[in-house]
Amino acid sequence: MNLRFTFSVIFLLVFSQLFAQNFTHSEKQLLLSGDTTTMMRILIYTNPMDMEVLGSDSKDIDPSDPLLQLLSRRMFLAMRDTANPGVGIAAPQVGINRNAFWVQRFDKSGSPFEFFINPKIIKQSILTRKGGEGCLSMPGERGTVLRSYAIHVEYQSFDGGWHSEMLEDFTAVIFQHEYDHLRGMLFSDRMREQQNTLALPLPQGMELLIRPYTAP
Repeated sequence: MNLRFTFSVIFLLVFSQLFAQNFTHSEKQLLLSGDTTTMMRILIYTNPMDMEVLGSDSKDIDPSDPLLQLLSRRMFLAMRDTANPGVGIAAPQVGINRNAFWVQRFDKSGSPFEFFINPKIIKQSILTRKGGEGCLSMPGERGTVLRSYAIHVEYQSFDGGWHSEMLEDFTAVIFQHEYDHLRGMLFSDRMREQQNTLALPLPQGMELLIRPYTAP
């Protein structure tokens, strides 16, 4: 890892920490509305008012905010609703423009769900993966999207600590899908953006290897 990249990562993490804030009064009202032991309503792209939230950039959240645990629980219930279960969900999808999301880790034994706070994509491979995607905020819709096969990510946990790791394949795809939500993008926006993207297949018989990321 070169010195310039190292300084860039350090600056990004320090900058994010300085500007992470607690939930606003209106966000608290939404989080505490109704029965707080139940799922929050998932915003839908066909609703103009919902799209104002889904199409907006999100901000970092202080991991120590006492309501963040509540947000994560109610988001999880919304994501795993038996009527329409998903493999990931971002805070904007329940009306909170904050940088946090759930991702199912298909790269780990048992495919557990993990909650990422203030996630950042630091690097991504030029090698891409083409696959079908859906979205809880776009029920019934499907599309084919190009995503980086491997990504180097940084994120926080509830104790405020920063973590760094390499994600690959379908887990990396889910992470990128949810990360787009934090920047006001739906997978349909990504599809339109990629309409004229040139993507060449690997030569037949070429062996594909990904070196695991190790901390410097």
